Amino acid sequence: MNQKIYLIGLNHRTAGVEIREAYALKDCNTVELGFVKADGPVLEALTLSTCNRVEILAVTTPEANEEDILRFWASHCGGSVPQLKPHVYIHEGLAAVKHVFTVAASLDSMVVGEPQILGQLKDAYRKSIEYGSAKVIVNRVLHKAFSVAKRVRTETSIASSAVSISYAAVELAKKIFGDMSGNRAMLIGAGEMAELAATHLINTGIKELLVANRTFEHGEELARRMGGSAIMFEELQRKLADVDIIISSTGATDAIIRAKDLKAVLKKRRQRPMFFIDIAVPRDIDPDVNGLDNVYLYDIDDLKEVVEENIAQRREEAIKAETIIDSETRHFATWLESLQLNPTICDLLNSGEAIAAHELERTMKRLGTVSDEDYEALQTLVKSITHKLYHEPITFLKRRTQEEGSAQRFIDTTRRMFNLDHEDIPDNAHADRKRSNVVQLRANGGPDCSK
Repeated sequence: MNQKIYLIGLNHRTAGVEIREAYALKDCNTVELGFVKADGPVLEALTLSTCNRVEILAVTTPEANEEDILRFWASHCGGSVPQLKPHVYIHEGLAAVKHVFTVAASLDSMVVGEPQILGQLKDAYRKSIEYGSAKVIVNRVLHKAFSVAKRVRTETSIASSAVSISYAAVELAKKIFGDMSGNRAMLIGAGEMAELAATHLINTGIKELLVANRTFEHGEELARRMGGSAIMFEELQRKLADVDIIISSTGATDAIIRAKDLKAVLKKRRQRPMFFIDIAVPRDIDPDVNGLDNVYLYDIDDLKEVVEENIAQRREEAIKAETIIDSETRHFATWLESLQLNPTICDLLNSGEAIAAHELERTMKRLGTVSDEDYEALQTLVKSITHKLYHEPITFLKRRTQEEGSAQRFIDTTRRMFNLDHEDIPDNAHADRKRSNVVQLRANGGPDCSK
């Protein structure tokens, strides 16, 4: 392949938020940016810009290098290469392709296995198509990246375990209640993690959500956003009997729910299970609640243990995912090799057809006038013979393309053997080599073919 593939980027591990903000490329038209233009070194490009990473996938001419891309990037953002370069990572060739696969599969994310990055990558790809900067290679890399991500999610459990506090809480609730569609939940307070947990609960299809907050207006606003109903904070104890799941995150300095408060509630509920998620620090729900039958209480420390176990599990699954990515990268290498093979096959057939046509014309001069029908039959004949003669060499090349690392050698040999690059080779070009071979044969006691 005559082009080069580069992946140049920075992320949450290599650059602080100030640098990531300064060199962000959001809503960036790669053509207007100057990355892709008719007479420029960059032939194709895609930019991915999120809060945690900024990356450029570029296909360039053979003469280009990473400095060209860095200069474009820094100049567009009003920065400088010396400021930008210490924070970037640079991958070239198959390493660049593998990195894109790794990002798509969420193995390079802050939270391994979280699916958001795949959607962001798809958005970036749509923009690159819209701008006309995604062509043969970028198209192939991105389509393959999406299929790799699907394979990783299908063949591993990398995304099946909760690795955020709020999501872990909801997953525990699902284990207790199973189908959540018949359950009611209550959100006490308006803490960020509690709100996020409530969002996850709504996604499970719960029947109803109540919001209790000391400032009723704030609770009412949150309930409106969540599609729930607000209640006065003073109604909290009375409403507990109506709900199955309670998520609490207030700023109270003392517990607002104790075991003695729940005895009458459980009696009214006829001992149906209740699930408490206490994300407050200090805790909103007294630990003595755990001593009651059919009551399940998890505080933030319990949830952290669940998350840590799940993170360890995701790391194990990531090893399986890396095996998939390695395999897909090797397959992509085969495809890149085929880009070199296809022009050689075309050149080989064109060369053979040109020779056949030339010889046919010479023959026609000797034959004299023939009918148009006969002439057309002769053209078809010589073209068919050419294709049949080259069938085995072409099949041989295609087979060798499947063998990693061997295609380029055979392609080069074929191009030289049939002089497909039209080099001016003197008649005595290999005379020295021939004489050397004869001398070697004589030295080894072989026949003297010069006699």
